[in-house]
Amino acid sequence: MIDPKKIEQIARQMQEAMPKGIREFGEDVEKKIRQILQSQLTKLDLVGREEFDVQTQVLLRTREKLALLEQRMAALEAKAANSDTAPQHMPEQQ
Repeated sequence: MIDPKKIEQIARQMQEAMPKGIREFGEDVEKKIRQILQSQLTKLDLVGREEFDVQTQVLLRTREKLALLEQRMAALEAKAANSDTAPQHMPEQQ
């Protein structure tokens, strides 16, 4: 979720950037800007920093497991290729 203090800070900055005539409406303008910001930000598909960090760790572990599986697969494929090309021992005939 978006930090309400950040929204207030952005709303205040936007109000300060407005022409003086509009700024004279003061608190009403800041309140309206804050409402609009909150409304628009909730429509975005955002995740919190904590969830982002957790998912980053999950992704790193998954990549590590994938790398290990790829190594094992390559080793098994190499072993299978060697056993296919190795000369087969034929029983001696007498």
